[in-house]
Amino acid sequence: MMFSRISTTLHPKAASARSLLIVARNSSQSTASGSPALNASLQQEQPVALRKSENSLNEDTPYNLCFLRHGQSTWNRDNRFIGWTDTPLTDDGVLEARVAGQILAESGLLFDEVHTSLLRRSIRTTNLVLMETGQEYIPVHKSWRLNERNYGDLVGKNKKEVVMKYGVDKVKSWRRGWDDPPPPMDSSHPYWPGKDPRYRMMLDQIPPGESLKMTVERAGKYWDEVIAPSLKEGKTVLVVGHENNLRSMIKRLEGICDERIINLSLPRAVPLAYRLDENLKPLGRSDGKMDEATGFLRADWLGGDDAVKAILDRDHKQVYDTKIKHNLEKGTKSRAWRNWTEATLGANGSGLNGNMNGNKRGMKLD
Repeated sequence: MMFSRISTTLHPKAASARSLLIVARNSSQSTASGSPALNASLQQEQPVALRKSENSLNEDTPYNLCFLRHGQSTWNRDNRFIGWTDTPLTDDGVLEARVAGQILAESGLLFDEVHTSLLRRSIRTTNLVLMETGQEYIPVHKSWRLNERNYGDLVGKNKKEVVMKYGVDKVKSWRRGWDDPPPPMDSSHPYWPGKDPRYRMMLDQIPPGESLKMTVERAGKYWDEVIAPSLKEGKTVLVVGHENNLRSMIKRLEGICDERIINLSLPRAVPLAYRLDENLKPLGRSDGKMDEATGFLRADWLGGDDAVKAILDRDHKQVYDTKIKHNLEKGTKSRAWRNWTEATLGANGSGLNGNMNGNKRGMKLD
């Protein structure tokens, strides 16, 4: 079983469903315990001897990290630039977060602590995930340094309308580029974060707009001072956040160059699991390749690379394809997605009846 390289200590919910994970996608090569194919596979999957962690609920590998973007918020649904605006989860976003929690429960990963932002779409996603995994008891640390990047004067605007005004290349550079901050907002902007009481003691630190480079600087401080020390203690860490803030940490972790980072996007609510060495460098996937969904990552999408591809394709069309006039997160397609996630959770919410692996339910998101 490939995911055994991440953890062999199973959550009680996981014992009957580990075969659902994408990271077990090659298990069909080994049809019976003790078979030559299984023995050869196990030998190939255990190239590194890792010490047992005494500080983590996961006993076999000491350096486990998982990233998770929040579920759909109201402005995700409406295709608007969000930034630090505190938009809540939609009903679909709640379902997405619960499915993510179910996937994590079945993976066998047990977390020692969670880190998230001050924004409720991430905080509620965290709470829902911990409810599904049965780990409400672990510490949850919140910091503004894990907030989404501030999109400046773009905040509140419809993304596709901005594309029609400024062009695909410029908007992609603002959204995904390295050192191209959007037009700044000032204190008169209707969504200026300084109006929010949670930032009253740090008004001088609120950025008027941020590039990814600027986001790396503030998130990097939190990584260096808080997350990295926990990982080095052997704790298994979950980071629930926002696309650009997570991209900023993944860029450092993977060593992605400034010019190529524009091509990395992340889906909502699909866990991304890393195994790290003692220097907190990715050990890589069991197949020795980069992920198939983005081509950049030495980590496992626990929902399956194919499902991630479908989500990212939909998200790209939602923003940049000006020939598509309807909102891809509303209407018939959205109802189909909701029906699929509800079926995945099961009618009584008691477990995963479906399989996120490879999007095999035939769910099309475009």
